[in-house]
Amino acid sequence: MQLRFSPRALRPRAAAASRLSLLIETVKPWLARVATIGIAGYPPQVQRRLKILNVVSYLIAFFTFAYAAQHIFVDVRLWAPVIVINLLLAVVALLVPLAHRVNEIAGGLVLAAAEFAALFVLTGYLGHSSGIHIQYITYAAAPFVILGLGRLKLILSLVITGFVLHLASWFLFPDHRAFLSVNAANLDATYITASVTTFGLIAATVYYAFHLAERAEAQTESLLRNILPETIVDRLKAAPGTTIADSFEEASVLFADLQGFVALAKKLGPARTVEFLNTLMTEFDSLAERHGVEKIKTIGDAYMAAAGVPNPVRDHAQRLARLSRDLLAAAEQASDAIGMPLALRIGLASGPLMGGVIGAKRLTYDVWGDTVNLASRLEGSGEPGRVHVSAHAQALLGGEFRLESRGALDIKGLGTVQTWYLAGPV
Repeated sequence: MQLRFSPRALRPRAAAASRLSLLIETVKPWLARVATIGIAGYPPQVQRRLKILNVVSYLIAFFTFAYAAQHIFVDVRLWAPVIVINLLLAVVALLVPLAHRVNEIAGGLVLAAAEFAALFVLTGYLGHSSGIHIQYITYAAAPFVILGLGRLKLILSLVITGFVLHLASWFLFPDHRAFLSVNAANLDATYITASVTTFGLIAATVYYAFHLAERAEAQTESLLRNILPETIVDRLKAAPGTTIADSFEEASVLFADLQGFVALAKKLGPARTVEFLNTLMTEFDSLAERHGVEKIKTIGDAYMAAAGVPNPVRDHAQRLARLSRDLLAAAEQASDAIGMPLALRIGLASGPLMGGVIGAKRLTYDVWGDTVNLASRLEGSGEPGRVHVSAHAQALLGGEFRLESRGALDIKGLGTVQTWYLAGPV
């Protein structure tokens, strides 16, 4: 028999999925806010653990309120002690975020004490066949996630306490000693709900912990990749602690420096000067990324970039030449925007150089060698609004750009060299 699927039959399911997705997206911001209650003022790592504890507390409150409501509808008189204990535990769980004001472990200890006592008493009321004592198993994992590994003795004491209470509940409260006499069907239902709670809490705690950890790792990696080249980050992750140092037979380096910046800083003042520099250097960074160039660093109003490092490319000089023209245009626009004369001096040199990661803290990727020194000297001896180019860079750029000879120039430490000015595309 041939089966036919009607698009109309699928529409209700699609609509339901869409409504569920909309509900989740609506609830997410609210959940994110309530998860952060009481965590302000703590370091980020502690805040992550307190978020997990808050979420666990809310889950416990939800489950215990649900159990209380269930028993109210079944037989409020018979289940009165169980209802009261569940309601008290739910209230304690909801108050956990307020305990963070005392210290970072107060909430976790309050919740653990309330849980240990409530589960023990409930098992006494209903007997071990109710399965309530299996919820102690959550304490085999929860303390590690909530308290971190810095308090191993406290964590182990909670784990051992949960284990001892689990065994004690089994041996001390057989069914014939239970304070409440309930039928087998109710005991089975209680066992099922206890199992659901145990599995749900463990799964939710571990999921949320990994979710926060992965998000924190992603943020850290994103920040690291903004500081260091991506290939360098990958090498450091693959072999932490190793020295990153490479030699490049062919690469190009650019130095750019703002002329008139001192007068500008005096006029604008510290706050506006930093704002202006941040805006301009952010634009420079965008241009460098657009042209496939690696930003090396900024030093005040100076900008340093390189092409062909850490990944060799054949058109390294051309990339920096195109970037140079855009940097000049960006500086000119910035000058017009603030109504003050500003111009870039740019030095560009090509040749062999070395690159690597410097330092053990606040890592930086840097390049050095005669080519780097030459580019710096060319910037310092150039003219505002122009790109001063070395002889080797001129030879590489000749087919694509027009260059004007500057003539011979005595460069400190490097002797007499021929230099050119970049005039524009051919």
